Amino acid sequence: MQNKLGNIAWVTGASEGIGCALIKQLAAAGWTVAATSRSGEKLSELAEQETSGAIHPFPGDITVTNKMEMLVAAIEKELGTIDLAILNAGTHIPITGKTFSVESVRELVETNLMGTVNCLNPVLKRFIQRRSGTIAVVSSLAGYRGLPTSAGYGATKAALINMCEALKPELDQFGVSLHLINPGFVKTPLTNKNTFPMPFLISADRAAREILTGLKRPKFEITFPFGFSVIMKFIRIIPDRLFFVFSRKLISK
Repeated sequence: MQNKLGNIAWVTGASEGIGCALIKQLAAAGWTVAATSRSGEKLSELAEQETSGAIHPFPGDITVTNKMEMLVAAIEKELGTIDLAILNAGTHIPITGKTFSVESVRELVETNLMGTVNCLNPVLKRFIQRRSGTIAVVSSLAGYRGLPTSAGYGATKAALINMCEALKPELDQFGVSLHLINPGFVKTPLTNKNTFPMPFLISADRAAREILTGLKRPKFEITFPFGFSVIMKFIRIIPDRLFFVFSRKLISK
């Protein structure tokens, strides 16, 4: 990942949380940033706060396939060739056995999985044709194994992990760098709604720094914070019997 002045980055989910921290840090590092979220008003406020003029709002709903194709075309027409795409947009709806519903799962799939696919499609076409570019897909350590209240969220993040693992060796052949970002708990408006303890909770600013530092290295998966990553990687490989002993302890009584 280059970071010289004039390079173009596209960040989705940019109006708050990790996405907001990312666009600010990219702008400070000399990038020209195309910022996307559904809230055009929030994006405009962020752009006005950035005195360098490096942040450019491109509001849009990632769940609308043809809109993302047009949005990417508009970014490249106005700003230039996208060098870095950070597909960060996503949401979370707690789902338990009692609250399980088609509507909740569909909303998570349409946003977290298909929303990312909708953004990835126009970027891949351009990057493969140019034989260059860096893509970072933000998933989650929650995609490693099924955790209580994450029946929908975790499923979408697991799908993103699998998809990136499948694409990585093929994209390498075209000179396209694909990175998988798996954060732990990050303090954002979404996690502020959680009512359970969140171990190793970090700020959105720190998460953004971890991502941008990781993208400078030739590493596929970027996980953080370190302590929680180690725990989740261990949980990922333990036998089911032991895993369910652990996960049952996380169920709210």
